[in-house]
Amino acid sequence: MSANNKQSAAPQKKGGFSLKNLILDNTVPIMFIVICAICIPVSGFSPSYLINEIMTRLGRNSFLILSLLIPIMAGMGLNFGMTLGAMAGEIGLIFVSDWQIWGIPGMILAMIISIPISVALGVLCGKILNQAKGREMVTSYIMSYFINGIYQLVVLYLMGSVIPIIHSSIKLPRGYGIRNTVSLLQMRQKLDELLAVNIKGVRIPVATLIVIALMCLLIVWFRRTKLGQDMRAVGQDMQVAEDAGINVERTRIISIVISTVLAGFGMIIYLQNMGNLSTYSSHSQIGMFCIAALLVGGASVDHASIGNVFLGVILFHTMFIVAPKAGAVITGDSMIGEYFRVFVSYAVITIALVMYETKKRKKKSQAAEQLQADQQAAGADGKGA
Repeated sequence: MSANNKQSAAPQKKGGFSLKNLILDNTVPIMFIVICAICIPVSGFSPSYLINEIMTRLGRNSFLILSLLIPIMAGMGLNFGMTLGAMAGEIGLIFVSDWQIWGIPGMILAMIISIPISVALGVLCGKILNQAKGREMVTSYIMSYFINGIYQLVVLYLMGSVIPIIHSSIKLPRGYGIRNTVSLLQMRQKLDELLAVNIKGVRIPVATLIVIALMCLLIVWFRRTKLGQDMRAVGQDMQVAEDAGINVERTRIISIVISTVLAGFGMIIYLQNMGNLSTYSSHSQIGMFCIAALLVGGASVDHASIGNVFLGVILFHTMFIVAPKAGAVITGDSMIGEYFRVFVSYAVITIALVMYETKKRKKKSQAAEQLQADQQAAGADGKGA
């Protein structure tokens, strides 16, 4: 028996370092590092310009991407429904613009307005996703289109006719409906400039980075709470979590609500940096690009960390900065680079999902083989006894 035990224990010592596994587990980040390494010298941008742009995009996008981590922890995959929160944030900014409340107070008020809208949309989305277990990503993706139709109805017809809008500067000439672009110039980069410092030509938005750091600390703390532990349990195995007395459906809904509320806050931070709101299109691709950036950082459908967020922002947006100029230098047409970066953002999501499914099937196959081997070993032990 002791010899058999030693033989069965031997195959388990496969957890050592493997260069092949390291490359396979980080295929997407390595691919982007190679793309950036090729495009940066070709583009001809100076280091200070690149660092400035990356720092700006780090402050602009990080909060939005961090909002994706909670649903992944709860086993709900990549939350394409974060777009619902983005629309709630935009509605908050439209009201703030109409009331002419600018700066940091305007941002805070817009966030407060967005919270009840985000909660309502999050509860609705969470309940629908509970009816589509195992298909959460595609369901949340379609859900974002459905809610976008309602959003268009509200801002195009109800605002100004049913919902009071005071200032004609943001209304369509017909007297109701919101213009295609709402100016946020009086709010532009107010958070970024609050405690900004300039180091050797590189502007660092300290206040924005502090807000992002607080968000990271909140996520780390949340994972250690009872609710956070429940979400992790649900993410690992819903049946086991339910047997342990956890209300699985309620926990999943809460994760989506938190993600939607945080996405609303993130969208307000994003738009104050941009300085204008494209009423009907600002939110349309935000979910796709945030998810692509997270995947570029090495995250997967069932695992994502804060480190994946920042690595993804740096790599993905470096490619966004240098690709058009590199395309113009190589081909003489800057549109080639534009097409390339849009193509890559969709390709990254496709590759990551295919790799996830491949790994999932491989693990299932290995588990089945291990179970069969254990059963055979148990049978042999029974005969020996």
